[in-house]
Formats: sequence, structure tokens, C-alpha cells
Amino acid sequence: MKLDDIKKLHQKKYRSQFGHYLVEGEHLVLELQRAAEHQPALRQAELLVTETYADWQSPLKTQLISSKKMAQISDTKTPQGIVAVVPIPPASPSPESANQAPQKAADIAIYLHEIQDPGNLGTILRTLAWFSGFRCLLSPGSVDPYNPKVVRASMGAIFHVSMELDVPLENLAGRFDHIGSLDMSGQPLTEPGFQNIECYVFGNEARGIPHEALANLNPTAFTIPGSGLIESLNLASAVNLCVYERVRHQS
Repeated sequence: MKLDDIKKLHQKKYRSQFGHYLVEGEHLVLELQRAAEHQPALRQAELLVTETYADWQSPLKTQLISSKKMAQISDTKTPQGIVAVVPIPPASPSPESANQAPQKAADIAIYLHEIQDPGNLGTILRTLAWFSGFRCLLSPGSVDPYNPKVVRASMGAIFHVSMELDVPLENLAGRFDHIGSLDMSGQPLTEPGFQNIECYVFGNEARGIPHEALANLNPTAFTIPGSGLIESLNLASAVNLCVYERVRHQS
């Protein structure tokens, strides 16, 4: 890609137009290279480095650029001097949506309805990558997972978690027989039925999920028991606890 086009990748419309996103910093580039060993599509990523990283060993195509140009590309105040331009995984058509990738039989779905906080999404992706066996479904109106803030917060997990974008909430009922959600009056996570859920649904950080839309899914409601001193958990914390509880009983 041309440098002028690479600069535009901080904006979602250009990420969609060019089909690429940016990965910045030594740690994330290392994670990218490790993931590329097992994922051929990631080997198409291109690396841009300044003189500081001129001796960087990489199987990826590498281009040396000036510090001035790096500053124009970078999303940080003090660029490290190493950025990768990474292809966005292609969407595979399915009956539900042209933007959904086919679901693996072994994957458990984590559906996020209109999640807005990049840090929350990045943290959730880290959890799903750590435990594996999960895929992330994002509703329309959710934060772009290829937003630089999400990519940084994921700490490389974005290379390892299958994602489906723009999945309508109402489509879940046709895809999954057993859907679970969180509710203060629900069953404890320790109930046996929690292990039978195929798709766990989580709402927007502030608004949750519209009651009528959720009711149409006929989900089984569960709760994370707490002291009751505060109203709710952070979204990422709630997802993390549910994922851990699910995996704990499988080991």
C-alpha cells in the first residue's frame, strides 16, 4: 500500500475500503509474526520500520521509512518505530449474514450487543484467546475490532480469535438452540444448565439489551452472585467470569 493510504487506516471507512488495519509496537508485531507461522493469510502483512529497527528479523515484507513518516503513520505520541499493515480476514458468506464467518462446531459463541468501549473489547478478546474454543460475535453498531485502541488492548489476541461482524441480535434464535444471558434474578453460574449454553449474550455497557429483543431469544438467565453493594460489574469482567466458569468445568 502507498504511505498516503496507510495513514488513512486510523479511520474505519478506510480500513473497510482498503481491507487492512494497523498493528503498532514491538510486542504486537512479535505476536503477529508468531501467529503468521500458523495462519498463511497473516503472512501478507507488511512491516514498516525506522532505522531503530533496521536489523529487525521478520519473515514479512519490510520497508525502511524515515522517523518523520513513521510519526505521520503512528497512533501514539512517541512511536516505537515499527508498524505492520495487516490484512483484515475476509468474511465468509452464510445464510444469516454476508459478514459472518462459518462457525466451528467446537466454538462457543460470545455475542456482544453494541459494545462501545475499545478497552472492553480488547480485554474480552484476550480472555477468549487465553482459554480458546470461543468465537466473538459483534452486533451492528459495535466498536470496530480493528480500531487501533482495540488492537492495542487485545495485546495480540485479535490474531487468534475468530470474529463475526454485524451479526443482528434477532438472528441468534435461528442459529442457537441454547442461549444464555445475565440477569440479577437469574440462576447462579454454577447451575448445570450453564454448561449447555451455545451462545452467551452480553449487552451494551450502559444500556444492556432491549428487553423485548432479548425476550424474543428466550434465553436462560444466569447471575454472577455478589455482595450487592454496587449495581453491576464491568462488561469485560462479567464476560471474563462467565468464560472462566464455563472452562473450569471442562477441565
